[in-house]
Amino acid sequence: MRRATAAILTSALAFAAHAQDAKLRTVHVFVALADNQHQGIVPVAATLGNGEDAARNLYWGSAYGVKTFFSRSPEWERLRCVQKPKVQILERCVFKYRTANVYLISEAYRGIEIKQAIWDFLDSAAGGGADTVAVSVQPTGTGLNLPAHGGATLLAYIGHDGLMDFQLPHYPRQKDASHREAIVLACASKQFFGEAVRASGAYPLLWTTGLMAPEAYTLKSALDGWIAGENREQVRDRAAGAYDKYQKCGLRAAHRLLTTGW
Repeated sequence: MRRATAAILTSALAFAAHAQDAKLRTVHVFVALADNQHQGIVPVAATLGNGEDAARNLYWGSAYGVKTFFSRSPEWERLRCVQKPKVQILERCVFKYRTANVYLISEAYRGIEIKQAIWDFLDSAAGGGADTVAVSVQPTGTGLNLPAHGGATLLAYIGHDGLMDFQLPHYPRQKDASHREAIVLACASKQFFGEAVRASGAYPLLWTTGLMAPEAYTLKSALDGWIAGENREQVRDRAAGAYDKYQKCGLRAAHRLLTTGW
C-alpha cells in the first residue's frame, strides 16, 4: 500500500512538473533603438546610431542587436517579423525557444520614441495594456495568440537609460496581483528605474549598477537560466558570464555591474 501511495505521489509530482514546463510563457522585450540625434548617448557610428534604421541599428539589426542575435541563436527559432505594427515601432519579431513553451516578443521603437518605449515597458510591468500577438507555429501552422504587454510573464527593456535625460509625468502602478519579473539593460538602471519598477509591482530579475553596453547576449543568457528554472542568482551569474565573454571586462566587474533584486 505504501509503495502504491509513493508511486502515485511520484507520478503526480512528475505530472505537475511537466504541466509547469508546458505552460506557455511570454517575454516581451522593448528595444529603444540607439539614436545619436535624439538621445543623450555617447555617439556611435552613424549607421549604428540612426534611430530610424532598425536593420542596421546597434540594438536591433547589428551583430549583437536583439533581432540578429536571437535569429542566429540555435536555442531560438524566429517565427515572424512584422514591419511597423505601430507608428512608434519600426519592427516586431517573435521567437520561440526550441525546447520549451516560451515565446519572445521583441519590438524595435524608433529612437525618437524612447520615452514611449520606457512608458510601455513600465506600464506592461504593472499589468497594463494586456493584449495578444498572433503567430503561426510550424510545421503544423497552428495559430497562437501570445499574451503580450501586461499579459506577459517577463518584461525587458533594452537601450539607453532615458530616465537620465527626462522624467515621466508619473509611474504606472501595479494593476493586479499577477507575478511579473523585469529586466532592465540600460546604464545604471537600478538607480534610475528603481522607483518606477517598484511602483509597477514587478520583481527586478536583472538590472545594472553602472555604465554598460545593452546588447543582446546578456539578455539571451539571462533568459536561458530563467527558462531552465534557475534561481535569480544563477540567472545573474549567466548574464555576468556572457557580459564578460563579449566585453572582456573581467567576471568580478561583470558581477558588480549586473545585479538582481532590491
